[in-house]
Amino acid sequence: MLPTIMERRGGWSWVVALVIGTGIVNVTGCAMDPPKPVSTVTPEQVKSNADKSFEKLKQEEKNRTVGSGAASY
Repeated sequence: MLPTIMERRGGWSWVVALVIGTGIVNVTGCAMDPPKPVSTVTPEQVKSNADKSFEKLKQEEKNRTVGSGAASY
């Protein structure tokens, strides 16, 4: 089937043109994607989140020891 198509279309030139065209469409399509914003977290936000998580963890541990009647370590 491919040889018959090649005879009608003029050999490999159409295949090469198709491959080049597909490559150009792929490159320009990928290049047009907008850059994704980078999320920036400041050191203060990290410290604040860590402090909140630590306080929550301490509260959960305190509630667990009070509820079970076990002594804290």
